[in-house]
Amino acid sequence: MNLQSMTGFARAVAEHEGTSIAWEVKSVNGKSVEVRLRLPQGFERLEPAVRQILQKRFARGNFQATLTIGRAAGAQAQPVVNEAFLKDLAGLAKRLQEQFGVAPATSDGLLSLRGVLDIPETVETEEARAALDAAIMAALEVALKGLEQARQSEGGALAMLLSGHIDIIEALTLRAEADPSRETVAIRERIAEQVRLLMDASANLDATRLHMEAAFLATKADIREEIDRLKTHVASGRALLEGGGAVGRKLDFLAQEFNRESNTLCSKSNAAAITAIGLELKAVVDQFREQIQNLE
Repeated sequence: MNLQSMTGFARAVAEHEGTSIAWEVKSVNGKSVEVRLRLPQGFERLEPAVRQILQKRFARGNFQATLTIGRAAGAQAQPVVNEAFLKDLAGLAKRLQEQFGVAPATSDGLLSLRGVLDIPETVETEEARAALDAAIMAALEVALKGLEQARQSEGGALAMLLSGHIDIIEALTLRAEADPSRETVAIRERIAEQVRLLMDASANLDATRLHMEAAFLATKADIREEIDRLKTHVASGRALLEGGGAVGRKLDFLAQEFNRESNTLCSKSNAAAITAIGLELKAVVDQFREQIQNLE
């Protein structure tokens, strides 16, 4: 299963018995599935079905779907003029003009009077309405497939970036593991040097106690556990990317774990090289986490 970005756009058009149908669907980042619909007047009946389809099909994202319906000219209801009533009104207007000098009546003024012009509502059978609704939902399906393809295309690009970040994290982890400062000889020399400096500063200090304290601090500063956890997280990250699907939340949690180990690496480090590696790790993890925000 491919990864999906949460951003995408698609448009689909169709025609049904002289009626044009157009869907535009777009999505941006979101914590869950949120849907905003713009439907023409009279098509509000479709809203529950459209929402349900989007919520089942996608795991995350803010969606906006717009439906446009165009009726063919022949499908519009023709206006009906009450000619007898219009004739009576015209005659009355002429008499008023002759007797009282009022302004002559205009055609648009007469037609605007109630009862003169009527535009009947188009009568639509249940069968015709159901057929149109089916055509609209079929067009929506085409639009959603296009949206999925757009999200998957960007998701594939993000997967490559994230995989590269994980490779760098692994390389830095191995560098920290192999750094000479972690060798027993190097640690022993640092402890001896620290004890010597303290003894030179004060002859009253207990050398045995100092060696014990230094050994304790050296043990506390060991980064073996952090390295092991980083390796485990690297393996988990690769498994999530390979598995695909809606893994954005899981990868975000993994990024937090990467960040925690990087911080611990820096705080426990007693060598400049390890500190530098920890800082590099933090920078890569920040980039990793930023890219994850776009994933479903």
